[in-house]
Amino acid sequence: MASEERIAVHNLADLKNTSDDAIPNYLNSLKFKQDYRLVDTRLALGYSAFAIAAACFLWDYKLGFDSTKYYTAAAVAVYTLLNGALTYWIGYVEKGTVYEGTAPDGSKISIATSTKKNVPVYNVKITVKPKNGKPETIELARSFTEWFDVQGHFIARPFQAMFATSVPLIAKADPKRAQLAAPTSEFANVDTDVLEAIAASGTTSTGAEASASSKKSKRRKA
Repeated sequence: MASEERIAVHNLADLKNTSDDAIPNYLNSLKFKQDYRLVDTRLALGYSAFAIAAACFLWDYKLGFDSTKYYTAAAVAVYTLLNGALTYWIGYVEKGTVYEGTAPDGSKISIATSTKKNVPVYNVKITVKPKNGKPETIELARSFTEWFDVQGHFIARPFQAMFATSVPLIAKADPKRAQLAAPTSEFANVDTDVLEAIAASGTTSTGAEASASSKKSKRRKA
């Protein structure tokens, strides 16, 4: 189902930001627990720089420049340091990370996204760290046209399917989405762990259907 909100389909920043915002909504709905450490640190640095700038303006307005020039000089130095730290944090620590969290089984997941200038392709780098095992990195590159229609509406189903059919950890949490999104002809290109999650889901549903059919048959005989 398409969202009611519309964006400019020729605005690459809008396409990316809307897609980025959809990732936490999807994973959190699967009972992933989001880690806000990166976001909280960025906000703390940004608001601290803003608070210093506001205080500098206020005391200059109230007391005048001559009586506060040394405080102003110190404030400018601190503001510069905070802005530098914020720039470093965004560029070298976050590195495009839009989601960090923990799956229901305890595995860690980190998702970073990026785009290239004038190229409408969504680049996604997913790093999964199992509780016991080596980290695994999965990289995807998909066109925004896969989940945006011509009017600029975001369509959640194909966007979520991209993750469910590509990341085993997400497929295990959302086997129905992985199964619906992966036609039989495309199973050869799907990860083995994803196929196992789909198969497990199919076995469960088949058992339930058989049980229901058996009950109906007994009722008819009665």
